[in-house]
Amino acid sequence: MKVAFAMKLKPGCADEYKKRHDTIWPELAQLLKDNGISDYSIFLDESSNTLFAVQQQSGSSSQDLGSTAIVQKWWAYMADIMETNPDHSPVSTPLPQVFHLD
Repeated sequence: MKVAFAMKLKPGCADEYKKRHDTIWPELAQLLKDNGISDYSIFLDESSNTLFAVQQQSGSSSQDLGSTAIVQKWWAYMADIMETNPDHSPVSTPLPQVFHLD
């Protein structure tokens, strides 16, 4: 199943966000893959600082892995550049699919 969601980046943090994801921790990438998450892309609307994420899931959602230590550590690492909840998880809005061309 393919899912999409939106998150918000703090103003002026686009370069740092890209830098951190260019060097994503190998153990985090492996956790995602081990839990059926693949074909994961994140796009940025620079005019609104909105991040648009799309991922293929055959198991968990990346948003469902928040109980793991590595995801909690990643959330804390990203909290200074994103809008987050009190537990440091990113504020995330599910996006319904309204069109698909195969």
